[in-house]
Amino acid sequence: MSLTSDNKPTTGLALGFSAYLLWGFFPVFFKALVDVTPLEILAHRIIWSTLFLVLLISGRKQWHVLSAILKNRKDRLRLLLTAILISTNWLVFIIAIEAGYVLQASLGYFMTPLVNVLLGRLLLSEYLRFWQKISVGLVAVGVLCQIFVVGQFPWIALVLASTFGLYGLMRKTASFDSLTGLTGETLLITPIAMAYLVWLALSDTMIFWHGVPKFDLLLPASGIVTAIPLLLFAAATRRLRLSTIGFLQYITPTLHFLLAVLLYKEPFSAAHMVSFALIWGALIIYSIDATRAIGMARPATEPQSDPAT
Repeated sequence: MSLTSDNKPTTGLALGFSAYLLWGFFPVFFKALVDVTPLEILAHRIIWSTLFLVLLISGRKQWHVLSAILKNRKDRLRLLLTAILISTNWLVFIIAIEAGYVLQASLGYFMTPLVNVLLGRLLLSEYLRFWQKISVGLVAVGVLCQIFVVGQFPWIALVLASTFGLYGLMRKTASFDSLTGLTGETLLITPIAMAYLVWLALSDTMIFWHGVPKFDLLLPASGIVTAIPLLLFAAATRRLRLSTIGFLQYITPTLHFLLAVLLYKEPFSAAHMVSFALIWGALIIYSIDATRAIGMARPATEPQSDPAT
């Protein structure tokens, strides 16, 4: 399946579903790296992702395309901003997994579709329908419940939702394809990642290549594990509406939630249930409203056979 040439909506759905399914099992992968510091894991994710993507660019003979993007000041600035957003998202997620906050990471990704709605209103001046306003309000109440009832400020959830929402928005409006864009992002931040690993090596505090075969295999593998779903996601966002992406986003936090409660046995009290119930209620209202709005708009703007919206 091509990531760059097939623009069918069904292809977008398949790409998006695959990306969110892979992300859903990320806690299992990063739990295996719990003895490595989050910043070292992040540095390896960036560097090995870059190497993997450079091989893909070389195989497709797209260096001239990437070079043109990097020479364009506007595109280079956009790539730098998206690189900062996704790196922050990666780092906070790793911290959450290692610290045993998979449940809060789940909350963050449950919130992301509603954050997309809010970003559309704040940054794109999109009109919010009545039930969208209700959904956003319920999310706000859910966050307040986390703070005052659970007694925990959900900073992990808020950072994950906001950074990934902004990243998706910026990638949606980018003029370049998924592969060259993602390669450009990682190339721009690779020097920082390499400098950090050099510093770790010189200070003799680096875990990689220091006698633990498991880490010597998993840290390089983090590049492939990182790049593949991001490529799938970036390709999907170019083919699908943000509302459709919002529906697919439920896959990842649902898997995270199940892993946190059933496998990792994280605390899940009645207060947690109230907070999550508010978020889930908001998502149900949002989904019903979005489905109804799309159904009403389709006859006037799209063929009835379009299965992706």
